[in-house]
Amino acid sequence: MTSVALGIPSVRIKPIAERRRSRQIMVGSVPVGGDAPVSVQSMTTTVTADINATLQQIAALTASGCQIVRVAVPSQDDAEALPIIAKKSQIPVIADIHFQPKYVFAAIEAGCAAVRVNPGNIKKFDDKVGEIAKAAADHGVPIRIGVNAGSLDPRLLQKYGKATPEALVESALWECSLFEEHGFRDIKISVKHNDPVVMIQAYRLLAQQCDYPLHLGVTEAGPAFQGTIKSAVAFGALLAEGIGDTIRVSLSAPPVEEIKVGIGILESLGLRERGLEIVSCPSCGRAQVDVYTLAEQVQAGLEGLKVPLRVAVMGCVVNGPGEAREADLGVASGNGKGQIFVKGEVIKTVPESQIVETLIEEALRLAEEMGVEVDLDDASGPEVVVR
Repeated sequence: MTSVALGIPSVRIKPIAERRRSRQIMVGSVPVGGDAPVSVQSMTTTVTADINATLQQIAALTASGCQIVRVAVPSQDDAEALPIIAKKSQIPVIADIHFQPKYVFAAIEAGCAAVRVNPGNIKKFDDKVGEIAKAAADHGVPIRIGVNAGSLDPRLLQKYGKATPEALVESALWECSLFEEHGFRDIKISVKHNDPVVMIQAYRLLAQQCDYPLHLGVTEAGPAFQGTIKSAVAFGALLAEGIGDTIRVSLSAPPVEEIKVGIGILESLGLRERGLEIVSCPSCGRAQVDVYTLAEQVQAGLEGLKVPLRVAVMGCVVNGPGEAREADLGVASGNGKGQIFVKGEVIKTVPESQIVETLIEEALRLAEEMGVEVDLDDASGPEVVVR
């Protein structure tokens, strides 16, 4: 296998901030907290009792880069499906439990990698903590205490008047204290709110008051565009301060889209090695080519190419040559033609009609030089296999 000295993506980026020191737990094979990389999660939208559909969605999430998956368990049929799903899933499965404590025990017995409980939605949950702690400890299963603004314990709503940052944190730490009374500390915590500002404040407070690993999330973030903005703002602020050990982007969109956004956020912060990155100008009155179309066509043509490659698609002579030269591969366009740059050098000039084709060819050539076998038979984009 040969390697290619690529440009910006190959440079080791210094962390934006020192990570908050937290204890580490194991969610199946995935370490969470401590010095482990920030992991990306999602949740299935299928009925968990439909085993085939759920496993198919988990497979799609796994292929997209999801590291941990959560499944809903609102019924006995869902609980009975857990042993097969947990066994056949390629990534750790977390059972999401609301309302019924008996499903917590079922999930632990089923071999789930972790269990998420929402204390505000489980009646008499506090009375069951001792039993849950023993079962979880016996099976080596961590517990996520997931506090949500929309399902906060009524006692705390009465005390604070609404789901304030202080109320969310008090709820989470109270439940942690109950587990701690039984010697159980294999815990991670989330304190989610639909308002990024409240959510950020809650996690900052929580980070100061405990050393448990933290699962970040903006709950009910909204449709794809709005949810992406909210999540990027909230996660960016916290991760830039070293707060956060695992994330889930909550979108009213297919779960795979959540993974794409989550990975993109981590890559943008230098918390994960960058993959394929398209750098393109927003266009302006100086542009002499259709930058929008060029960028979209290049991105579509390289969909699925999982290599650390920065491709610049530029539309004028002001920033174009500089950006194209700094990228691994790029084009500086103008007057109906484009200069193609590879690793800082102009290798050819092509007509505008051949820019997309040329960039794709050169990107695939670079990928092959990096030891990636490219299959062009799939019309949806290149399939790549690392040799």
